[in-house]
Amino acid sequence: MRGLLVAAALMAALPATAQPVPSAAQPVIDLTGVAAPARPGKPFAARNLPDRIILTPGADPSTAMAVSWRTDMAQADALAEIVPLLSSPGFGARAKPVTGKSWATTSENGPATYHQARFDGLTPDTAYAYRVKGAAGWSEWQQFRTASAEAKPFSFIYLGDTQNRILDIGSLAWRRAIVQAGNPQLMLHAGDLVASRDDLVHDDEWGEWAAAGGWTLATIPQVPAPGNHEYVDVPLPNGKEGRKLNPHWPLAFALPGNGAPGVEGTSYVLDWQGVRFVVLDGTSAIDLGTLEAQTRWLDAKLAESKARWNVVLFHQPIFTCARPKNTPAMYKAWKPVLEKHRVDLVLQGHDHCYARLTDERGKAASATARGAGEPVGPVYMVSVAGAKMYGLNDRSGTQPDRVAEDTSLFQTVDVSAERLKVRSFLNTGRLYDGFDLVRGADGRNRLEELPETLPTVRRCTGPAQAVDAPMPPNRMGPDGLLCTAETKD
Repeated sequence: MRGLLVAAALMAALPATAQPVPSAAQPVIDLTGVAAPARPGKPFAARNLPDRIILTPGADPSTAMAVSWRTDMAQADALAEIVPLLSSPGFGARAKPVTGKSWATTSENGPATYHQARFDGLTPDTAYAYRVKGAAGWSEWQQFRTASAEAKPFSFIYLGDTQNRILDIGSLAWRRAIVQAGNPQLMLHAGDLVASRDDLVHDDEWGEWAAAGGWTLATIPQVPAPGNHEYVDVPLPNGKEGRKLNPHWPLAFALPGNGAPGVEGTSYVLDWQGVRFVVLDGTSAIDLGTLEAQTRWLDAKLAESKARWNVVLFHQPIFTCARPKNTPAMYKAWKPVLEKHRVDLVLQGHDHCYARLTDERGKAASATARGAGEPVGPVYMVSVAGAKMYGLNDRSGTQPDRVAEDTSLFQTVDVSAERLKVRSFLNTGRLYDGFDLVRGADGRNRLEELPETLPTVRRCTGPAQAVDAPMPPNRMGPDGLLCTAETKD
């Protein structure tokens, strides 16, 4: 346990006002949503015991992890304890103290203090227990296992947007995924975790997101990519609107901070047991001028990768399943880099529909290539876990290999030396799609479809519904209910 250290510097992504708060002279971070509606009570007010405990991996998760949590203002300092986990209930006697950073905040739910601590100098492939401090006492002991320093089989979960009705609907896919995956080592989120828009209380949304994940957030390291809804609109002097990272983000996630220049707190890279995960910030690339810097960084991180598998995670999809056109900035800049380095999986969100694509020419060409034993390049996936749905576009019938509309899903990925087993499930737990990527002797991937019969493709029927238009009475969803998928133009 020697060498447990705490990061001495604040994450680069923290907003200018997000400084440590050792005294009242320091500014308080305002988490209030713009024009948020009044409502009785404060449903997600901070308490004197810790909540919103979120574990994130370090840059080298075989030796480092980090945790964030929230308390009321009575707990001014970030205090944690960590110890190798033993079966004896007395293991806590050997716990080591760890101090961190704290920030005072205010929101519609009242004042709160956010805390972060970093656990460094850990032993690879080892079970640890940790707990964090509130004014009224410690949290329960939470446990995690560091990554192995060597390639080793493991599984992870991938979720698309939760965004709307997070606790009500998004929790169904999330919690079913935990049960279905059994023992996932990581959980990936493809952005738009919350909505962060003018008519919603931002802190309530983050409260719902934390409640949806519950204790699993503190036990399974979370790997989030920011979406456009992790940014908030801000007025500019010229009368137009700009974007600013929602201040909840750098407080909720103590990320590695090793990302592309200018977006170190919202892009990052980590290696886990033979897989390199590269996380990008599509919104910053499109709207804030960081596309070139992220493209160079992506190219460098993939070029230096010694991992058996490479997975790239970001929000806005290169190939869309809902919008009329693909995302031009991503298509032009990132697609050549992904294909140059033979990335295995490209995991995305944003479109509020499901699509799996292996060949830009279309699913017929993809099937022909697979039948001839040809290798495949990146498999591009888009998924959605929450309640907000968009209708499929006119390419959905011919280009992707498999699609779904008006459907909440989750994905599991089982990793081994020669195979990635990718499965997509409905939030009921029923298998909807799946494939294996098999690494050949030539170092290239072949895609194997599942032998079992899958459910009928889930589509709405009847005329498409325009965004914000009244629901057509004959627009029916795949389950015999009114279709909730809006047309995205």
